[in-house]
Amino acid sequence: MDISTKRFIKENDFVTRNIKDETIIVPVKGDVSNLDSIYTLNEVGSLVWKFLDGQTSVSEIVDAVCSEYDITPEEAQKDVVDLIGSLEKAGLIHSSEDNQEKQD
Repeated sequence: MDISTKRFIKENDFVTRNIKDETIIVPVKGDVSNLDSIYTLNEVGSLVWKFLDGQTSVSEIVDAVCSEYDITPEEAQKDVVDLIGSLEKAGLIHSSEDNQEKQD
């Protein structure tokens, strides 16, 4: 499946706080005292984070980033896909298709 049509959803085992234009993500499992397990998203990352709702496709997120910031669609696509990959690798999000497969 083309990543631009995929939808991602946040995991439930963390808390977030918005401070100015940044989002702080703190996992509530594992060793929270380990600063490597705390994630900070900048303004653009926070916008992407907002759309990781299981309903919005990657291409729709890219469109939102392009309409909010002066960036080419190609740059936005690369940045959004890179961020989603990092968040998925960190265990903060998963593909909403994963939920569907578990239910089948």
